[in-house]
Amino acid sequence: MTLVLLPGMMCDGRLFQHMPTHLCFAISHHDTVQALAADVLLKAPKCFALGGLSMGGIVAMEVIRQAPNRVTRLCLMDTNCEAETDQIKALRQPQIDKAMVGELDSVMRDEMKPNYLADGPHRSDVLDLCMEMALDLGPEVFVRQSVALRDRPDQKQTLQNWDKPTLILTGAQDRLCPLHRHELMAELMPQATLTIIQDAGHLPTLERPNATRAALERWQEE
Repeated sequence: MTLVLLPGMMCDGRLFQHMPTHLCFAISHHDTVQALAADVLLKAPKCFALGGLSMGGIVAMEVIRQAPNRVTRLCLMDTNCEAETDQIKALRQPQIDKAMVGELDSVMRDEMKPNYLADGPHRSDVLDLCMEMALDLGPEVFVRQSVALRDRPDQKQTLQNWDKPTLILTGAQDRLCPLHRHELMAELMPQATLTIIQDAGHLPTLERPNATRAALERWQEE
């Protein structure tokens, strides 16, 4: 079964370079989660396994809301099934304004990257890769993705309606999408397996690739 993986905000296929064989679809061409999910469905095979990390997980939840019969199994990594809080919404516009006047690198360096990773020997290398991916995508993608995240729908009912094999995976030290968000998703989907990757933050596919890959391989075999 083809595996489709959706990357997080300001990330590309390099986020999943150590993961099992897959297709990686960009989620950068629209400013609503609904349109991004519809675009994934246009590109994806008729039936496929689906995984997403962070914003990719948010889009994945909209994919199963729009076309649950096309997805055979689901993997949600370091993500959030709830709508954006007013507190986080208030931070979006200043970040958008900075990105549009040539300060995307400072937004990523000072406001976003510090929240991404756990401490570890490869932290600096992973942060450098995050910056490379963000700058390659550019400020227009940052704006579209920021608006899509700001206006995203709550997906708790979508998850309650989902009954197929599911992996919920998170880094133990994820500060951006903490453990309690994943515990909520696990409560909404009794069939789901919750896996916590130790010594990882928001990007376990890069921080602890071997442990994360093994978890995905087990999920694929269920």
